[in-house]
Amino acid sequence: ESAYLESGFLYLSQIGKGGGKADDGDGWISKLTPEGKMLKDKWATGLSAPKGIRSHQGTLWVSDITRLVAIDIKTGKILRKIPIKNAKFLNDVAIGPDGTVYVSDMVASIIYAHKDGKTTVFAQGQGIEHPNGLLVHEGKLYIAGWGKNLKDDFSTDPLGRLLVIDLKTGKRSAITKKPTGNLDGLEVDGQGGFIVSDWRAGKIFHINKKGRTREIMTLPRGTADLAFLTDKKWLILPEMLEGRLTAFDLSKIVK
Repeated sequence: ESAYLESGFLYLSQIGKGGGKADDGDGWISKLTPEGKMLKDKWATGLSAPKGIRSHQGTLWVSDITRLVAIDIKTGKILRKIPIKNAKFLNDVAIGPDGTVYVSDMVASIIYAHKDGKTTVFAQGQGIEHPNGLLVHEGKLYIAGWGKNLKDDFSTDPLGRLLVIDLKTGKRSAITKKPTGNLDGLEVDGQGGFIVSDWRAGKIFHINKKGRTREIMTLPRGTADLAFLTDKKWLILPEMLEGRLTAFDLSKIVK
């Protein structure tokens, strides 16, 4: 579901056979090289349906349906599991420079903040458009919105936008003014813009800092929480429903 580059290695969340909502203990994290060589498939186990991944000071933080999980990067051992009360479907993780862990609950349309052992609601409501992907960058929390009025089949009306919250002032604004997609993966392009995926439509967008949006490829449904290697201009994309992790060279697209 999620690919994340940390200290020269890729970490990949595997939700297992039960699917993204199954609290069945069947999920794990894999460790790979950026070129796709599997170093250890079940590097960290004891998870159910892990999704978003981020790191801070030697700890890998992972969302796992209704809990945050802290994993020691040196050993792959779980340090602690932090239940989040009333959580419905935790998705992506982002970490602020002060160590605050932000995690999105897409179904509930809530973003939680966890710091110093306490979890609080950071933002909630239709205004954050059932947040999926999260990214902290230059003092701001960027949000890949899934959309408003979430239905049982996970469709929305309207589609979601790329949003941003200033972590210092709390000011909210939209990078893409118009509905963009059921947005999932979100990473910076190294040039002030973003690479963003639309899970349901299988689309990958390049969005500049002014919100201009280009569709750069369309793939099967299930384009999930991507990594982007800014030095190589490689998009590392979990294709969730295909059971595949694919690398794309975007050097001719992201100049």
